[in-house]
Amino acid sequence: MRISRRKRPEKSLIPHYKKNNEIQAEQLLVLGEEGQSLGEMSKREALDMALEQELDLVEINPKSNPPVVKLIDFTEFKYQKEKEARKQKAHSRASETKGVRLSVRIGKGDLEMKLKQAEKFLNRGDKVKIELQMKGRENARPDLAKEVVKNFAGDLAKAMEVKFEQEVEKQGRKVTAVVVKK
Repeated sequence: MRISRRKRPEKSLIPHYKKNNEIQAEQLLVLGEEGQSLGEMSKREALDMALEQELDLVEINPKSNPPVVKLIDFTEFKYQKEKEARKQKAHSRASETKGVRLSVRIGKGDLEMKLKQAEKFLNRGDKVKIELQMKGRENARPDLAKEVVKNFAGDLAKAMEVKFEQEVEKQGRKVTAVVVKK
């Protein structure tokens, strides 16, 4: 099967607004350009008023009774809505889960470096998954591994306020915990 590398158009950032003849309701609550209420009128009267002012009739709230429409320039309205959506998208950032791997025999210097790394992730707003892989004879002593992870989380708690999203638990050969910044 061939893989298509063609870029697909991105879905519109704004919802679809019905305008002019797309509006189905017969009675409408009409708002002016500045948002002032022009009263309730028939669809025909509202369309005539929009044509007179060389504006579009855009359905703002279709769920109210009667639906609310506004007399505005649709291209300008659409541009403003897209601009708002782009701004929101730029400011929203999904938090990722970043991993920090430890070992039972981790040295003090390495532990401090991992702590700084975890602090950096938490300050960025990410979750931190503390992971300790046990090897060989370490599997016989999971309590030591849990202690290392708990101590690491405790050191993190000294530096900043954190809470456990997932408590320290053994999963096969790994001991894991997930912490987030409060």
